[in-house]
Amino acid sequence: MPSYPAGLSVSNHALITLSDALRHRRASVGTRWRRLSVGEQALLVVAHLRKGETYTDLAVGFGIGTTTVFR
Repeated sequence: MPSYPAGLSVSNHALITLSDALRHRRASVGTRWRRLSVGEQALLVVAHLRKGETYTDLAVGFGIGTTTVFR
């Protein structure tokens, strides 16, 4: 997982729980692949919800496009 965003404190348990939920959702929908792993996607979601990071800031921090962040 990337070290982004700085200053975000969240428990490993919360990230694991969210990652498991994302993994289950991807399996039920039949998603073939994603740009981010479930762990990275969980961290991105937490950063957006907890810190209010903009899509642009998240895209730069995770090295992905803003459209990918939006999806």
